Amino acid sequence: MRRVQVEIPEILPEIHGHRGARGLRPENTLPGMAFTLELGVHAIEFDVALSADRRLVLTHDLTVSAVTGADTAPLVEGDPDFPYVGKPIRSLSLAQLRTLDVGVRRPKSAKDRYAATQAPVPGARMPTLGAVLGLASAYGADDVRMHVEIKSDPTRPDLSGDPRELTELVVAELTRHGRLDGAAILSFDWRVLRAAEHLVSRRYALVEKATIDPAWLGLDPRAFDGDLAAAAASIGATTLSPDRVLVDDDLVARAGKAGLPLTVWTVNDPEEAARLLDLGVAGIVTDYPDRMREVWARRGLPLPPAVVAPRPERP
Repeated sequence: MRRVQVEIPEILPEIHGHRGARGLRPENTLPGMAFTLELGVHAIEFDVALSADRRLVLTHDLTVSAVTGADTAPLVEGDPDFPYVGKPIRSLSLAQLRTLDVGVRRPKSAKDRYAATQAPVPGARMPTLGAVLGLASAYGADDVRMHVEIKSDPTRPDLSGDPRELTELVVAELTRHGRLDGAAILSFDWRVLRAAEHLVSRRYALVEKATIDPAWLGLDPRAFDGDLAAAAASIGATTLSPDRVLVDDDLVARAGKAGLPLTVWTVNDPEEAARLLDLGVAGIVTDYPDRMREVWARRGLPLPPAVVAPRPERP
């Protein structure tokens, strides 16, 4: 009997832009997303939360950050919510959030590691998820995946709301823009991944030391003998996405046994990226996609194509 050899396609590692390209342009902004698309990535990652009027907005923090946001003026004279910096995102309307300037990084100290490399874009406003998806469509960036991290903190339900509702709202917006097939849902709150299991094909289980806890994972990691990959597979994750400091030979082996690719964050040092690629990770999440493109080029790996900015229509 003739044996037929089946070739298993090689999985090529990917470059994922973190919050756009946080090291180069203001995070979670339209100018940052446009810059990242033009630079060239396989996937662009950003964070979303829900405003008081149930709009999905891009923000990493569940309260308005004094580092990435600044008050300009109240929405209306005498607004009791003003100033907005420091207030919970879910307590403010989209219109209030849109008064913030999120295009200039305001470091709390001179040691801010991004202050020297991030080009400011004064006047940039906090965008909605729909605006970002519209931008990607305007660029024709059909091959760039949208990686939506749903910000949900199970230890602070007063700030983050219901994870299932958030997930369903995100999925509905992705569907409305025709982006669901080219999207992934990411979260440290693994309840989000459970809610997304039958809604989105790509589900990334984020994890760091602080969230290896039943409150975040919705399970006791001790039941898996500390095997994070097995734990993530048990809740239907399709990728394990750990903090870089957690990644070693053992985790790579466990992920392989569980059938989960590893996508590691946040990797900004080219030498570390090279080491992780040698370990066999499937993706690198980075604040500096330009640096990772140089690593890919040196290794002869296929580079994600840069997306050409759309030309403005002539009057």
